[in-house]
Amino acid sequence: MALHYWRNTSPFEVDFILGDHTAIDVKATSSVSSRDLKGLKALAEEGCMKRLILVCQEATPKRIGDILVLPTQEFLGQFWSDTFVESGPRL
Repeated sequence: MALHYWRNTSPFEVDFILGDHTAIDVKATSSVSSRDLKGLKALAEEGCMKRLILVCQEATPKRIGDILVLPTQEFLGQFWSDTFVESGPRL
């Protein structure tokens, strides 16, 4: 599976693009703000990703619109079990 990053002409970027289906942005925050979502939201406007994931230090997983927010440990557990390749991450 190809691994890339994404950046547009504005200052927006997303850390990891898996294949042509999953965008993953990583933040060190334990309290997600709208500022933390800007890169994923900008990418979502292009309509090319099936899954948008923000990995951070939040205590529990949640959804903010189309973006799945996952605590680091939960993300890693799902990532290493190939969840992102087969059926998509679980909330």
